[in-house]
Amino acid sequence: MKRKYWKWYVIGAAAVLVAVYFAVPTVRTYVDHAAAVLGSADVGAVVDFIRSYGTYAAVISFLLMVFSSVIAPLPAFLITFANAAIFGWWQGAILSWSSAMAGAALCFFIARALGRDAVEKYAGKGALASVEGYFQKYGRNTILVCRLLPFVSFDAVSYFAGLTSIGFWSFFLATGVGQLPATIVYSYVGGMLTGGVKYFVTALLCIFALSILCVIAKGLYNDRQAKKAAGEKKNG
Repeated sequence: MKRKYWKWYVIGAAAVLVAVYFAVPTVRTYVDHAAAVLGSADVGAVVDFIRSYGTYAAVISFLLMVFSSVIAPLPAFLITFANAAIFGWWQGAILSWSSAMAGAALCFFIARALGRDAVEKYAGKGALASVEGYFQKYGRNTILVCRLLPFVSFDAVSYFAGLTSIGFWSFFLATGVGQLPATIVYSYVGGMLTGGVKYFVTALLCIFALSILCVIAKGLYNDRQAKKAAGEKKNG
């Protein structure tokens, strides 16, 4: 019964937001502009957009990160770079990490309230299918793995986790730990570099993330092989 109520709360909130978007021209203009800036893949444009709000820049950045987490497939790592450039690497890292956590939690609860059919229509059936196999094989370890990879859809992982039996706090902890290394590295590098060099560094960070994934995958494979060997020995 509680889940049923949550479903209607989410639907009601979504209906209000959609109505405001179409009924208020200034809101529609702002949302469209924000989406265009994030979709441009231009770090400088994101920095200028956030800075234009002056003392409210941190609040706007927080909302943008939540927006990019809930609305696929906007690149959230651009906001992480921008936060480092505007607020400094460690302050930017804290802002990026906390706002991404809020976005992930929102995606999780939306999926848990609405169920798979509604989430597939909203987030995309293909996006959910792309991570479903990992969840079937590795369970909560999938969240840790996917959070380390910048090219794996952040929101798809969060949405799909909400459709599983994984508890919220297990999901929240895995998300927090999994995204922390990348957030720190992106923020530290993003605070020092600009322009074309930044894209080069992004490529290097992808390689770094892949290396971590290989180590994790190897560990999981070794564990599975050890369990399989132990089972065969026991049966033998």
